Amino acid sequence: MRFLGNKQLASAVGLVLGLLCAVKAAKVNKHKPWIETTYHGIVTENDDKVLLDPPLIALDKDAPLRYAESFEVTLTKEGEICGFRIHGQNVPFEAVVLDKSTGEGVIRAKDKLDCELQKEHTFTIQAYDCGEGPDGANMKKSHKATVHIQVNDINEYSPVFKEKTYKATVLEGKKYDSILKVEAVDADCSFQFSQICNYEIVTPDVPFTIDKDGFIKNTEKLSYGKEHMYKLTVTAYDCGKNRASEDVLVKISVKPTCKPSWQGFNKRIEYEPGTGSLALFPSMHLETCDEPVSSIRASVELETNHIGKGCDRDTYSEKSLHKLCGATSGTVELLPAPSSSANWTIGLPTDNGHDSDQVFEFNGTQAIKVPNGVVSTNLKEPFTISVWMRHGPGAHEKETILCNSDKTDMNRHHYSLYVHNCRLIFLLRQDPSEAETYKPAEFHWKLDQVCDKEWHHYVLNVEFPTASLFVDGTTFEPFLVTEDYPLHATKIETQLTIGACWQGGNARMAQFFRGNLAGLIIRSGKLENKKVIDCLYTCKEGLDVQLPEEVASSVKVEFNPNQSSLTVEGEDIDAFDKVMQHISYLNSRQFPTPGIRHLRVATTVKCFNEDACVSVPDAEGYVMVLQPEEPKISLSGIDHFARSAAEFESQEGVTLFPELRIVSTITREVEADTEPEAADGADDDPTVQETVVSEEIMHNLDFCEVSVMGEELDGEHESLEMDPSQLKQRALEMSSSNLGLIITGVNTMANYEQVLHLIRYKNWHTEALFDRKFKLVCSELNGRYISNDFKVEVNVIHTAVPVEHANNAMVQPSFINPVHHASVDLSGHNLVNAHQASVVPSAATVVIVVCVSFLVFMIVLGVFRIRAAHQRTMRDQENGKENEMDWDDSALTITVNPMETYEDQHSSEEEEEEEEESEDGEEEDDITSAESETSEDEEGGEPEDQQAASRQQQLEWDDSTLTY
Repeated sequence: MRFLGNKQLASAVGLVLGLLCAVKAAKVNKHKPWIETTYHGIVTENDDKVLLDPPLIALDKDAPLRYAESFEVTLTKEGEICGFRIHGQNVPFEAVVLDKSTGEGVIRAKDKLDCELQKEHTFTIQAYDCGEGPDGANMKKSHKATVHIQVNDINEYSPVFKEKTYKATVLEGKKYDSILKVEAVDADCSFQFSQICNYEIVTPDVPFTIDKDGFIKNTEKLSYGKEHMYKLTVTAYDCGKNRASEDVLVKISVKPTCKPSWQGFNKRIEYEPGTGSLALFPSMHLETCDEPVSSIRASVELETNHIGKGCDRDTYSEKSLHKLCGATSGTVELLPAPSSSANWTIGLPTDNGHDSDQVFEFNGTQAIKVPNGVVSTNLKEPFTISVWMRHGPGAHEKETILCNSDKTDMNRHHYSLYVHNCRLIFLLRQDPSEAETYKPAEFHWKLDQVCDKEWHHYVLNVEFPTASLFVDGTTFEPFLVTEDYPLHATKIETQLTIGACWQGGNARMAQFFRGNLAGLIIRSGKLENKKVIDCLYTCKEGLDVQLPEEVASSVKVEFNPNQSSLTVEGEDIDAFDKVMQHISYLNSRQFPTPGIRHLRVATTVKCFNEDACVSVPDAEGYVMVLQPEEPKISLSGIDHFARSAAEFESQEGVTLFPELRIVSTITREVEADTEPEAADGADDDPTVQETVVSEEIMHNLDFCEVSVMGEELDGEHESLEMDPSQLKQRALEMSSSNLGLIITGVNTMANYEQVLHLIRYKNWHTEALFDRKFKLVCSELNGRYISNDFKVEVNVIHTAVPVEHANNAMVQPSFINPVHHASVDLSGHNLVNAHQASVVPSAATVVIVVCVSFLVFMIVLGVFRIRAAHQRTMRDQENGKENEMDWDDSALTITVNPMETYEDQHSSEEEEEEEEESEDGEEEDDITSAESETSEDEEGGEPEDQQAASRQQQLEWDDSTLTY
């Protein structure tokens, strides 16, 4: 260096400093990476590789030097790109650098893509270089480029039809351009794979074809006679040749050539009792074959003539029906159901096919006499005759319904109701005591109803000198009234007959009736109340309609009186159809008469400028009223008990049915509940398990009869009685005879139960009476539903009187104190609450009771000794003990040993069980006769029982002097 001059030295130093400056300048990251501004890519769904145009390449002008983390000078061949960053929300893509030196990268999907969810994706991307300093502040980023990526579809879905089944109706003999269209859809996202390119009918040999748009048409004219319905199987293909996942069924019905008629009419309509109104034509509509209609008139008729007396009505007795309808006083039933108290109708043939609706048949040879005293109507006062009658055209002779005539000697008719030449005639002759002047005597009504062979209800109000007639609730005035002289005064009695008229002079019947009668009633007083008359006549079943508000003003509906038919008139077919669809059947009876009610719809259609351009045939069907669930009326209570003779002879007597219960149940079948596991496998088992369920229901009763079993009642010393005021409060009536007692009237089971609790049996001479048996039977709807026979046996306990022997201390107690209605088993009889009727015992009875109670107490204490000595006692008796006894029965009627009867009625096994129970100190509801007698002494509780048990083992019982 010493050889160099100052100038040369300065040059060398400058060169070194220049190189250092150049190296420092090279370390500075001066340029940003560069990428394209827009990219377009394509990716196939279910694939992750994206094809970009242009390719993803980032360039950096700072290459080839790499700006490293250290400040050392590092020489490289080329610059590097460290990565790409994607900007966007929920972008399912990522960018990856393939070569840092060249800046080449790719975009790929993070997960499999679904074109059906999103067809296109747009986001921005940015490249950054590797020029990071120690703090990362020198890294350079490129500008943001927009990337558009389209997801390509694959044919992953098959066509699916929009409907599960397609239906159409065509007219026979017509060729259609198009009958219906089927349509399938494809869930693929692309146009190619989502379009349906072809439809095909799979079913071979059918006269139909289908085009690529899904329109089906027939290739030939169809015939209803050849085929009523065609069933086609159709499939579809998308443009990727994928076939429909499931073929579709197409039903094409062939309709015969249009004929005006009612469509959608079900011929059989089932009615379940107790369900209220049932729509008869819910889907019915009138087909007029596009004829211009100006008016429509339809008549709907429900045929119920074969049910009961023209329709379904309550089948109570006519007298009960009059009471229910409000005619309560002075009613006498002349054609009652045969019974012990009303037996004059026994010989008449009845119609038993209508669920106890009592209908009597008269064939022209039969008639009955009404016993004297049944009718006591004074003909001077207003009275009413009502009857149900069915009568057809007959001969030209008089046919008598009701007649009151001379009993002997003469043939005069005092009053009668008869039919003659389809006329209803009422004859009423004046009282002989009145002045002999002409007065109205015969009232004539000419009526079609008399001879139409249908049931009609007649109510005749007589208030001399006038008579008015109601037929089916409609008033009719007589068209002819003839006059006559009054009858001559005689002392001849009269005879009331039904079905003919008694000729007293000839002693025979004449003018026989041919037809059916029911509910013949005569009552004092007029029956002018229209509501009562309508109530007697109105049916419990009929037609009903609830008019929709929108058609109420455009359609007119009219009913006949008993609502068995109605007419509908209107002009608009749609409104007319709506009214017809709201016509319903209703039966308000709790237990309706089952069977068929025929239904007919007759229609008249008028067109413009013509009277009847469209002929609509009658639509016929029937309502099937199903069998109601029949109630089972059960009578239960105490059926065997004993009472002391004093109670039978007392003023109150003995209550026969103190704890009677009346319950009615119905039995129905229901599907049995199954466990979930069992339910899962229920489809495999074609049988359905059902279980029978009994359900208690409430309804009325109309009849209860208490009859005597065995000998008839002797009115001189025994009777069945009850408080008449209690019957009157419940609108019930009672009749009694030596055969028993009958309660009639429609009322609830609870009221009947209360009344039956009050029936008492009294007997004033019980010396020779040991028991009496009675039977109780109740019914509903005039015998349609009858209860079980509830039999009650009542035993008489005779009080024993002491005699001169020491053995006669054992006598029967006159009464027994029960505990909580517990029963005392005495000779197989239940002694139940002997003090229900308060009876004050006499002084002698008290003494006897005290003695007997003490004796029975001793028997309880020595019961074990009795059993131990029983065999020895029996041997002693066999050896002649009975011959040694001096029996004096001069003062006794009967002597009863309670212990002997107890042992006779119970087996040794039952005795052992009672002994074990007494040792354990358990109290039973049913106690022995001995325990019953000592119940007052032992009321202290268990310690006395234990003392008695210990004393029983210590006592030695000597029964050698006891009488068994």
